[in-house]
Amino acid sequence: MSSLADLRREYASRALTEADAHEDPIQQFSLWFGEALKSELLDVNAMTLATATPAGEPAARIVLLKGFDEHGFVFFTNYESAKGRDLAANPRACLLVFWRELERQVRITGSITKTSTAESDAYFRSRPYESQIGAWASAQSRTIEGRAVLEAQYAELAAKYTAGHVPLPPYWGGYRVKPDTIEFWQGRKSRLHDRLLYQRQADDTWDRTRLAP
Repeated sequence: MSSLADLRREYASRALTEADAHEDPIQQFSLWFGEALKSELLDVNAMTLATATPAGEPAARIVLLKGFDEHGFVFFTNYESAKGRDLAANPRACLLVFWRELERQVRITGSITKTSTAESDAYFRSRPYESQIGAWASAQSRTIEGRAVLEAQYAELAAKYTAGHVPLPPYWGGYRVKPDTIEFWQGRKSRLHDRLLYQRQADDTWDRTRLAP
């Protein structure tokens, strides 16, 4: 049996040069996201969200990217969940998008704010009916006695709300991460990976530097 130390592979499919990269990291992310979509990758918008408590206790989990523009990167969740409690106390986060087949990752760090109620409601109404009911049924991150409790809550709420008439839960909505830094990583041969770091300046322009791998 191979040991973990023996698990490795070469990266050599693409490159990321300063000449090819866009000067605006949001535009560069859009280019890479478009290529990931065209590649028909599974869960192309999945990303790791890392948070920390005021005491510095870290936590990470997978969430789904639901929008991005010059204002930031958006995901939706239960505000009363463990991540919601972390973000209420320490409103900074790190996002990590990893596209294994393209040998690429993007790391985004910055401050975080809630989206408006109107924006959260618009997205909630676009979700499938079953997901809308699920948002009401689950007291996310709270201890429950068993799955039967969850399924009973779901059935009760499904009987209460019909499709097209599920209101936005008061504890559910979006977060927007306004990036201070965005790092693009491209796997390269011999572990000489490309890393371009964009840092937001005081006037909201971006400074770009290359990092050693």
